Amino acid sequence: MSNADFRPVIRLAILASGSGTNAQRLVEHFAGHAAVEVALIGTDNAKAGVIQRAWALGVPLFLFDKTLLRNGELQEELAAQRIDVILLAGFMQLIPAELVRTFPKRIINIHPALLPKYGGKGMYGDRVHAAVIAAGEKESGITIHFVNEHYDEGEHIAQFHCPVLPTDTVTSLAERVHGLEHAHYPAVVEKLVATGHGPRATG
Repeated sequence: MSNADFRPVIRLAILASGSGTNAQRLVEHFAGHAAVEVALIGTDNAKAGVIQRAWALGVPLFLFDKTLLRNGELQEELAAQRIDVILLAGFMQLIPAELVRTFPKRIINIHPALLPKYGGKGMYGDRVHAAVIAAGEKESGITIHFVNEHYDEGEHIAQFHCPVLPTDTVTSLAERVHGLEHAHYPAVVEKLVATGHGPRATG
């Protein structure tokens, strides 16, 4: 193989605060991928379900708290692991501006609503679905976007839609939105990182 044919493997880190179902889907999607690998899972929650998933999946785990996030130690760990792209999968903390500057358009988040609606500080998980139902929305969905210094305000990469039914509860809507997350997040990330540009898709 010539140098022109060589393509370095893109190393991903996933940051998650909760159960880690999206993290698991991402790891499974990229298992055995020739050009992309999940090299690290990080969590700020010592009781998060994603910890057990990381162990089961054989992915190195980095447990940190707000102090390590703010003082740059997480960033040092990412550098030590030669991370190229950071994926947020239910990560509850605001990403520090310095980390955003270090990874320009290389930090990606998934939000369980059609931004700019139902985003911002405190809008996550079931809170989002409850607000969507309370507002009488006819549709919801997911937004995959780049991360900037503010909650849920980065440039959109892709959005995917689903109906909100008159009979929906928070649980039933959450299940439908989770289905979109699991179906689309890994594929959008793959296209983005493997080709060097993100799709501008709606569906």
